[in-house]
Amino acid sequence: MSREFQRGHKARISDLTAGTDLYIGVRIGGPGLTFDISCFGLDAEETLSDDRYFIFFNQPKSPEESLQLLGPQAGDTESFRVTLDRVPEQIRKLSFTATIDGAGQMSQAGPGYLRIVAGGEEVARYSFTGSEFSTERAVMVGDLYYKDGWRFAAVGQGFDGGLEALLRNFGGEVLEEEAPAEVPAQQQPPAFAPPPFAPPASAEPEPQPHTQPTAPQSYAAPVAAPTPAPAPAPAPFAPPAPQPDIHAAPTVVAPVPSPAPPPAPAPSPYAQPSAPPAPTPPTAPPP
Repeated sequence: MSREFQRGHKARISDLTAGTDLYIGVRIGGPGLTFDISCFGLDAEETLSDDRYFIFFNQPKSPEESLQLLGPQAGDTESFRVTLDRVPEQIRKLSFTATIDGAGQMSQAGPGYLRIVAGGEEVARYSFTGSEFSTERAVMVGDLYYKDGWRFAAVGQGFDGGLEALLRNFGGEVLEEEAPAEVPAQQQPPAFAPPPFAPPASAEPEPQPHTQPTAPQSYAAPVAAPTPAPAPAPAPFAPPAPQPDIHAAPTVVAPVPSPAPPPAPAPSPYAQPSAPPAPTPPTAPPP
């Protein structure tokens, strides 16, 4: 059965569960609000003396993985796994916080909670609402801290400032992004320097003075020359119109007659053979 906590209430973890492998779920939200939920691993002076124990979206676990960011699940806006018997001795407090990312203030938040689950069973819950706050932009929701054993405290304390201000409050260092210094033309560029920004895809690149790089660098592909207008597409091939084919179907064609030979002379009418000429009477010898 889950134990309900009010702001300022505390309890030994051993009174809530015999386990040391805990699930911490935080739920918070509001119209138009976006929250960053983090865990600060603090030393005995309540200072973030080791940045590796600042668990948030850009650093989801500690070196030995005693603290792990699990992401939203089971109805929780954010969740963590805490293995108490693996937390280093120099870490004496785990502070769970929620900060507004962007415009807004904590009074605009709706109902929220921090809950502790052990062995699949919820053993503790601290509930709060935005009406408990004013213009704050962050809230320290609850702590797990070590004092003769691990304990839980429902904190519910507002904080004027965002995540960076909260980080400074705990003694952490905020890395400022510095603009890259101009490199004279004759000076060698550094071995590797990421570009400050990517140019828009449609912008023409400005010519840059040539410098000799000290290490291989990636170069953008040259801007392609304007593509010539496409040649008119050839007309689709159309077969020529079929010519009349006299052989398209079986056709019997009369042979062309050969030139007629000249007519043979008409035969003479048949007649009886003429009689041989009569013998000439012998001529009488002259007297």
